Amino acid sequence: MNLHRLIIIVLVLLPALARADDTPALSRPNILYIMSDDHAAHALSCYGSKINQTPNLDRIASAGMRFTNCFVTDSLCGPSRAVLLTGKYNHLNGVRDLAPTTVFDGTQQTFPKLLQKAGYQTAIIGKWHLISAPTGFDYWSILPGQGVYKNPAFITMGKREVVKGYVTDIIADKTIDFLKNRDKSKPFCVMCEHKAPHRNWQPDEKHAHMYDDVEIPTPLTFDDDYSHRTSAAHDQRMEVGRDLTKNDTKGPPPPGLSGEELKKWKYERFIKDYLRVVASMDDNVGRVLDYLDETGLAKNTIVVYTSDNGFFLGDHGWFDKRFMYEESLHVPLLVRWPGQVKAGIVSSAMVSNLDFAETLLDVAGVKPPGDMQGHSLVPILQNAAGNPPPDWRTAFYYHYYEFPSEHRVQPHIGVRNDRYKLINFYGKQEWELFDLQKDPHELNSVYDDPGYAQVVKDMKDELSRLRTELKDNDPLVVPFPK
Repeated sequence: MNLHRLIIIVLVLLPALARADDTPALSRPNILYIMSDDHAAHALSCYGSKINQTPNLDRIASAGMRFTNCFVTDSLCGPSRAVLLTGKYNHLNGVRDLAPTTVFDGTQQTFPKLLQKAGYQTAIIGKWHLISAPTGFDYWSILPGQGVYKNPAFITMGKREVVKGYVTDIIADKTIDFLKNRDKSKPFCVMCEHKAPHRNWQPDEKHAHMYDDVEIPTPLTFDDDYSHRTSAAHDQRMEVGRDLTKNDTKGPPPPGLSGEELKKWKYERFIKDYLRVVASMDDNVGRVLDYLDETGLAKNTIVVYTSDNGFFLGDHGWFDKRFMYEESLHVPLLVRWPGQVKAGIVSSAMVSNLDFAETLLDVAGVKPPGDMQGHSLVPILQNAAGNPPPDWRTAFYYHYYEFPSEHRVQPHIGVRNDRYKLINFYGKQEWELFDLQKDPHELNSVYDDPGYAQVVKDMKDELSRLRTELKDNDPLVVPFPK
């Protein structure tokens, strides 16, 4: 073989050999998944909040994609987290409520386990709330139960310790420490899961006096009297005026307050502390984003921000979540993926926390298992307009179980499409139908309106179809006529 031929062969083969070594690493992005607890979408400025600013979360939105129709399958902490890990509804993953006996089965398939097998280094830091110890993670440092805001305990790789400081700062510190000390030969998936802004909303010193001289406006539906809904809306125990406690408001009300004045006083105390802990979380999200920027990791890291469920911020006169009503059903979803997601795109596609496991696997180049029930969001993320594929879902199924619990929200199933929402409170066999186009605040059920009889039939058919497709054969759900 002459020298000229040898040089040609080397020139041809070297790029191929380089690609064989480099391309897998370059094509497998790092993953930073940030999740808060009870952060309502309407408390982010990038979603149009009228009561607060979230500049660091807005950074993710402006550099990536913001989803306006992201829903949760069950608006409750533990069940939502189990769906995230497994990509399956709660009737299949086993976590239907927050009972002490409801323990997540860590032996089942989860997306972090599949990422581990694919060569990712995995970590979870912060809120876990699934009772069992985490599995599928190379590193874990979690809050026991709900955790506390100040001087919290953490369980790190099985060892319990109390860490001095403020929980939101500590979770960010631990996340940055993991990134500094990770195995740099592997791509990473780190799940940074904040306690904030969960009840009882204890701000840190830096933010303790935000809004002191500001009156936060009440929501449009603050004085809702539930007169055009079922008994479920009346029977709950999550009303701002009646059910917020001295622990929530950090002390008793001034003497003599009652009625609407007391309700408004409680709202101001609650909402200001809620927004203060959100501000701290936003600052700490910024710290982690800054670290990615400073180290160059941002170039090959997909950043996801969401919440485990929505939250009522005085909407309908309530706090908490659970109901299938819009403020509780919706969660924020922001995704920044350099080179793959066009900056500043807004998608109205109907997506869900059910889709997250398959999406993160797809991002990592891992084929999602066939028994997962969601759909990868990658085709939407890579679409310049944020549009879904032609066969994307047009209706979404919801199932809430926990009753009576603290807030006495009736168990219910429901289906939502782009215009209508049908809810069945099956313990009482009561139904609600909302025309979201005419009644976006869900103040008036039209289930018994003869003009909507065909819509009721069609929505019941869709509800039955989805229950069958998703294998939800819960015996507690009373059969209903189509």
